Amino acid sequence: MNKIKVVLVGGPEQLREDDRIRYVTDLADKVKVPAGNGYEHFRANGESRTVDDFEVPVFAWCGRTKIAE
Repeated sequence: MNKIKVVLVGGPEQLREDDRIRYVTDLADKVKVPAGNGYEHFRANGESRTVDDFEVPVFAWCGRTKIAE
């Protein structure tokens, strides 16, 4: 399956720029990023941005969950 490059926007400021580039197999997928004691969640918002001279889909922050103990 082909991987689709996406860029993450929003969420915590401490999420590094390098960590904001991700790959998904389906634009309907959500992206879950470990951060501190939880996970930041992102989903496609229908927009795109130029990254490295290519238009890539934007995944916007949609919430945070805590890691279960």
